[in-house]
Amino acid sequence: MELATPYDGTPGNPVKRTAKRILNLAAQTVRAVPGYDVAVRAVDTLTGADGFGWQRKIMYQETKRLVEQLGPEKLDALEISGDRWGSLVKFRSFKSVDFPEYDLCVAPLPEQFDLVIADQVFEHLLWPYRAGKNVYEMVRPGGHFLVMTPFLVRVHAHPTDCSRWTETGIRHLLAECGFPIDLIQTGSWGNLSVVRADLIRFRKYRRHHSLRDQHQYPIQVWAMAAKPA
Repeated sequence: MELATPYDGTPGNPVKRTAKRILNLAAQTVRAVPGYDVAVRAVDTLTGADGFGWQRKIMYQETKRLVEQLGPEKLDALEISGDRWGSLVKFRSFKSVDFPEYDLCVAPLPEQFDLVIADQVFEHLLWPYRAGKNVYEMVRPGGHFLVMTPFLVRVHAHPTDCSRWTETGIRHLLAECGFPIDLIQTGSWGNLSVVRADLIRFRKYRRHHSLRDQHQYPIQVWAMAAKPA
């Protein structure tokens, strides 16, 4: 049986393919106009856009609250693949390592931290259980692990895309990795509007976008796991 070719976003209809090429060329031409970036920033200001994006706005609001409850000024923190949290919260110390240059699935770093953060990382891991075990080794006794992953989003390979978890799923993955299940807090957020919109492209958040939570349509899922002291 012949396997279907994975869909790459290119329309099958030749008229639609041509139209898409014309639209892409027009967009590139507009972006090259002097002053384009200034105009975009002005529109963003008027419409209430922020740097988080629609699908992640509530996620960052809620996870930042969880971190601030820990007293971050007393914490040594590690972020895996990114440095956003170094500007979101004031930690005692902050370190960032890049994935896949540092492969979390292979081995833990030779040091421990009060807080390890994996923001939009675990969905890209070939061996998430191995990665979770390595994170457990890098968390100091009494420390925490904060993980955030998408759920109802399209496949996005950077460099691979492997897994999705509900709140129940991420809780049990972390428990299997060593974190006591009764010391794991989970959360999620999403609604049908943002899910539909982000199937096409990642959207900036603007004031007219709905922040209503429809629990059956989670677009982001997160968990904070504690390691016993």
